[in-house]
Amino acid sequence: MQTAYFAAGCFWCVEAIFQRIDGVIDVASGYCNGSTQNPNYKDICTGKSGHAEVIEIKFDETSVSFEQLLEVFFATHDATTLNQQGNDKGTQYRSEVFYVNTEQQLQAQQFIQKLNDNIVTQVSPLERFYPAEDYHQNYYNNNSDQPYCALLIAPKLDKYFK
Repeated sequence: MQTAYFAAGCFWCVEAIFQRIDGVIDVASGYCNGSTQNPNYKDICTGKSGHAEVIEIKFDETSVSFEQLLEVFFATHDATTLNQQGNDKGTQYRSEVFYVNTEQQLQAQQFIQKLNDNIVTQVSPLERFYPAEDYHQNYYNNNSDQPYCALLIAPKLDKYFK
């Protein structure tokens, strides 16, 4: 099993997508890097902590490759907007791949090079991951009737999985 870390806006949206990918074993929402030890959602929302909202993906590399996960990552968010996905604005909503080894770093950098010059996605080493609060975990599956989920996440799932 391998692990990948992606930031692509609100982690609720990203989590919902990757939970539905064959070969993905587990997805957890959380916060990467940044300056605050053991941050919480309130810390992150200030935009001053330096953390990104991320998902931690545990995947079976015999069923799905890191490159295939990169394909999903870039197909399901706008990697050309700096620090913003839709109405979610701030550095915590940036587009970033946090790599855990040199192979992931090179694959992410090569994947971005194949795309166009407008990509703002950063590729950075994972320094630390902090799981988000329990109520953020499995958010869409537990709250699909909430307005944010119904208006933003459900259409994204419908678009990608049709």
